[in-house]
Amino acid sequence: MKQTYSCLVVEDSPMMRQLVVFALGRQKNLHVTEADDGVDGLRKLASATFDIILTDINMPIMDGLKLIQRVRMDPKHKTTPIIVITTEGGKQDRDRALKLGANAYITKPIQAPQVIQTVRELLSLE
Repeated sequence: MKQTYSCLVVEDSPMMRQLVVFALGRQKNLHVTEADDGVDGLRKLASATFDIILTDINMPIMDGLKLIQRVRMDPKHKTTPIIVITTEGGKQDRDRALKLGANAYITKPIQAPQVIQTVRELLSLE
């Protein structure tokens, strides 16, 4: 088992991003990198490898769905687990994100234990 895991949080709302980062801070051995939109997220993905990605859908410049598509086309991150955290609660939005390659879908307002549990499951942490 790895000692440390790396996580990329892509969220355009600074307050929401801090909330997610704070929730993830409860998980030991998880290093979190923040990106403020899809383009920033791709930039960070180009320069590092991540074990898991959490992304919002509604963001300026590049939304989370386009980000998921781009990540799934990159051989380096093709199998990296992706969790969508969004206000879009409709079944159609959920199905679209999962079809594009997201592994999990969480609707806002988020509950920290749910986020942590989903991350732990996707990374197979105890």
